[in-house]
Amino acid sequence: MNVSKRRFVTAVFVCSMLMAGLSLLVSAPVAAEDRAAIKAAESAGAGQSSGRDSGGAAPDCEPAALGSPYIPVDSWVYPAMLRLYSLGFVDNVFLGMRPWTRASISHMLEEAGARIEDADEGPVTDESQEIYDALMHELRNEMSGPCMPHQGHSRMESVYSVSRAISGTPLRDSYHLGSTLINDYGRPYENGFNNYSGASGYAAAGRFVFYARGEFEAAPSAAGYSQALANALSTVDGTSFCMGGVTWNSTTLCGSYSPYPQATIPMGPIAATSTARVMEAYISAHLLNHEISFGKQDDWLGPGLGGGMAYSNNAENIYSFRINRVEPLHIPLLSRLTGPFRYDFLVGKLRGHTFMPNPAYVANPSPDVANVINPGDPWVHVEKISFRPTENLEFGFERTVIWGGEGHSPITLRTFAKSFISMSSPSATSKNGRDDPGARFGAFDFSYRLPFVRNWLTLYTDSEVHDDVSPIDAPRRAAYRPGIYLSHVPGLPRLDLRVEAASTDPSSSNSASHYGQFMYYEGIQKQGYTNQGQLLGDWIGREDKGGQAWLTWHLSGNEWIQAGVRNQKATSYFIPGSTTQTIPAESPGCPSATPCLAPGGTTLNDINFQVVKRIGKDFEINGNFTYEHWTAPIYLPGQQTVTATTIQLTWFPGSKISF
Repeated sequence: MNVSKRRFVTAVFVCSMLMAGLSLLVSAPVAAEDRAAIKAAESAGAGQSSGRDSGGAAPDCEPAALGSPYIPVDSWVYPAMLRLYSLGFVDNVFLGMRPWTRASISHMLEEAGARIEDADEGPVTDESQEIYDALMHELRNEMSGPCMPHQGHSRMESVYSVSRAISGTPLRDSYHLGSTLINDYGRPYENGFNNYSGASGYAAAGRFVFYARGEFEAAPSAAGYSQALANALSTVDGTSFCMGGVTWNSTTLCGSYSPYPQATIPMGPIAATSTARVMEAYISAHLLNHEISFGKQDDWLGPGLGGGMAYSNNAENIYSFRINRVEPLHIPLLSRLTGPFRYDFLVGKLRGHTFMPNPAYVANPSPDVANVINPGDPWVHVEKISFRPTENLEFGFERTVIWGGEGHSPITLRTFAKSFISMSSPSATSKNGRDDPGARFGAFDFSYRLPFVRNWLTLYTDSEVHDDVSPIDAPRRAAYRPGIYLSHVPGLPRLDLRVEAASTDPSSSNSASHYGQFMYYEGIQKQGYTNQGQLLGDWIGREDKGGQAWLTWHLSGNEWIQAGVRNQKATSYFIPGSTTQTIPAESPGCPSATPCLAPGGTTLNDINFQVVKRIGKDFEINGNFTYEHWTAPIYLPGQQTVTATTIQLTWFPGSKISF
């Protein structure tokens, strides 16, 4: 790490600690008001928290002083909690900010048991009881009370093996053509037999937690994209295909130079994968209801189940420093208006972005010319705050900035601060050089349990915009993921329905395509909103429309049978239809002064079935079958058929070791 990066890491750590300290100072008056109540509870022998935390200091035996690991975002716990919330038995849930810690979920459930007991008898109440019992079993170590003889403990959380058989040619290109498998941490997969086997566990002592999840991954080799297709997609992205400033052609290819390796373009041949990988690994300290952590960890920002516009698990996790307010904060007077709120901050480095110097700048350095075609491995910082003004309404604001990168702008406190506070368009000279504030994205989401059908229907929307402060002030330029959830069907309380649409195609309202160079894209950071080649936001892509729907029959609180459908369609002006056919310059669909590749587009449709069954309480069998049709004329002619059969076996050990 060079000097500027060392300074940056130190400065960001100090800056982040100051941010956390400021929030703690804000909540200090609340702590003073509650101190007498806390002392009274202690004198009465109370060892449990009220769940409504004011953010103040707590004794070592209080939950506010004890660390707790996050539950991975692909856990069954989240759809179970979302259903319990939609049935009306849990209120203090922040749907748009995941993951949650084990302790915070325990606090969410504190009133659920009493509500279920007080509810009228019936099949819906029975359903809720089953969900509650399953969650209580999962959290039984946390619910046993924090004041134990030993505050330190370790636990093997899960041991699993995933076997996946794929027939046909799957897509694995969320930045362009689409992906056969989504929200899977960017795992490798190809035609044939794939396997992922691993384990997760954690150790906690007082306020400190260490969590690790690793697996061994194996996937077959594949032909991958041809050089012609990879070159065409490089043209779409505005990146260079050949090193040395050479222009590719079908006869000489790149001449004496090699193509740039681009993680966003899976050019062949693709070698077989057989490697160990860290899925999550972090250390955290719990300070006044904040988890301050560093490492590789999950994140999901948005209320949707199928995708998160700002952040999801579609790509491999990044290593980041994070400050997360894991318990709702109540501030006198302010919370009367906003209700309790939470906030989250992280900063880290993206991987898989290829450094491409700009030959024109190298030959003649000038502020009027971008110093790179694409910077290598930029950094990203994310901030979000969510409010619950009523028990039925939640809304949140989020901001993501991708800045810096090799050859473009150094990672220093100055460039971080500039990207953090910049809200206006920079000048061309600033954008081209080290003063570039970066690619800035703003998001807004809400969820609302609808009046008169509070325990039936939950409406929600996730949205994001590029180069604007928020989708609220630029709705015509925004991407959207609206959804609605029916918690149970009349007469069939075990059946629920969820439907979500998704669009990153502002041309539907602007009547003009951006040719894939707007959402999740930036003129400097051309490999955009990706990590290790995959979109870390919504799988829907850069200029696409589509959606998902799930119909689920619940066998118990953590067992179900589900049928789902998914659709994705890229616009014809985003993905060309051929690597050779062109249309005239400055004609419809070709805004440049040179001929463009002919329009094409892609279409993907799949239907999927899932069965999740437990043997006993701690062994799970998860089976999934996906049948998919896709068309992408630029890649393969005609309609392609892909099937994916996945069997996952998971053991959840129940015991923990105290020390």
